[in-house]
Amino acid sequence: MEWELGAAGLAVGMLIAVVTAPVGVSGAVFLLPVQLSVFTVPNPAVTPTNLLYNVVSGPGALLRYRRDGALTGPLVRRLVLGTLPGVVLGAVIRVFALPGPRVFRLLVAVLMLPLGTWLIVRTLRPASPEIRRPESAPWAVTALALAVGVVGGIYGVGGGSILGPILVGRGVPVSKVAPAALASTFATSVVGACTYAVLSLARSGSIAPDWLLGLACGLGGLIGGYAGARLQPRMPETFLRLLLGTLAAALGAVYAISALR
Repeated sequence: MEWELGAAGLAVGMLIAVVTAPVGVSGAVFLLPVQLSVFTVPNPAVTPTNLLYNVVSGPGALLRYRRDGALTGPLVRRLVLGTLPGVVLGAVIRVFALPGPRVFRLLVAVLMLPLGTWLIVRTLRPASPEIRRPESAPWAVTALALAVGVVGGIYGVGGGSILGPILVGRGVPVSKVAPAALASTFATSVVGACTYAVLSLARSGSIAPDWLLGLACGLGGLIGGYAGARLQPRMPETFLRLLLGTLAAALGAVYAISALR
């Protein structure tokens, strides 16, 4: 029944967002396998449904971060300016010329599993204080954001799940990365959802989002994201780094198992 689907989506979206919002991950990247395996959303409708989730859920965490003054600074602008053109390109690729979801799952597993493990090890065994990584150049951050925007446009996942571990691993504090990553995810999701809506007019198939599921999960994410962002300042940096590394590694493991089945 529709109300049961909506209730399940609300609960899933809320649970995911509470855990992921403190470290700048939108939660859509964890919602994707749930959509495919539990809710059986068809391809490529799963991508705009994920984007719809980001659009609805994003303001919850962003509102809280804005109240804390965490949405200022150049990192937010660099990530948003980089990801916006990438998501449009990614949406076009997704509709007209895309490898199957198995390829995406393998790519996520290969990237996120070692990245998350590396971040956990770096947190538990930090480098010597004398050894400091040079700060990434602004153009390098923007280029990385552009590449992540393409991936987000193709698969409807939050770029923060990829940007977060990389930037934190480079030494940027989680408290600085999380708001910027979520802001870029929200901006790209709005643009990506509009792009898919336009493409659905010119292309047949399941391109439009599953509105009921996307809105229900998004509403849950709206509530959970605000709660997670409110809890973040009370969490120590070491815990946040370990949480982000664990989420990244767990995501890679889940996608690896899914792809190899």
